[in-house]
Amino acid sequence: MNRYRKFLIGGGVIALALAGLVVTGLRESVVYFVTPSELRAATGATAGKAYRLGGMVVQGSLRKDLATLDHRFVLSDGKAEVAVHFRGTPPDLFAEGRGAVVEGTVAPDGTFRATTIMAKHSEEYKAPHDAQSGYQELLRTLRRDDARGATPERGPKPPG
Repeated sequence: MNRYRKFLIGGGVIALALAGLVVTGLRESVVYFVTPSELRAATGATAGKAYRLGGMVVQGSLRKDLATLDHRFVLSDGKAEVAVHFRGTPPDLFAEGRGAVVEGTVAPDGTFRATTIMAKHSEEYKAPHDAQSGYQELLRTLRRDDARGATPERGPKPPG
């Protein structure tokens, strides 16, 4: 084999390896969070694995102990619910009936052990409507902001 052919083959192997890494990285980062329904559907592989879980904080589910900063609540996507345990100070916008994305792991008992809470509020006023469409609108807003790189604390990511 001449030098040119070896160079082409080596370059092709490197290009394929880089393409594989990019595709794998994109596949893992496309979904910024899972819904309670998606988490429940992933039975067996969930315990101990890190997730971002997004949904609405169910009305009447928030229990907090201010002495220990212990917070327990339920996240729902309108189809499934997941019990969440968080120890720490939640963001000011965190409340029942509002959207939230939590980061953490699933405990063996099925409880989601959150290490971070990101509260979400709507940027647009909407007249009151049924709960199911509210869940869907929240999920659309969260996914749209994730695609733009926005965070609840900082707002939209600046262009460029």
